[in-house]
Amino acid sequence: MATEDKHPSQPGIAAMLTDQTSACEAARDAIAAGAEVEVWDREVPQWMVAGIASRRLRSSVKRGTTILGLDETVEILARHRDEQLRTGIIDAADGSWFFTLYFDATGTELLACSGVRRPPRPSTKDSIEP
Repeated sequence: MATEDKHPSQPGIAAMLTDQTSACEAARDAIAAGAEVEVWDREVPQWMVAGIASRRLRSSVKRGTTILGLDETVEILARHRDEQLRTGIIDAADGSWFFTLYFDATGTELLACSGVRRPPRPSTKDSIEP
């Protein structure tokens, strides 16, 4: 199992988020604002990752969920058939966005990034009855 040292640092991931998809700028902004970033050690087959991204795209469109770069991500992942990939996440500090990162098998090349806007959380004032 790989150690944490083998993963890019948060600033390293922010630098990797160039123009792969339309979600990259928002993901960089989330990191700058204190988002939690995690990259998993495990490699997974492309077909699994691509299938999840495709289902997430269909589901998000059907529900009207705000997404960034997910359509582009599905296209990018389709070009990496028969490869092993790594994934990671960026969880915005305010909980408003959740980004998924897609890396090559070594975790050194960022292939794509997609973002899903989360619905607003109910405030605690609204949930407490007088």
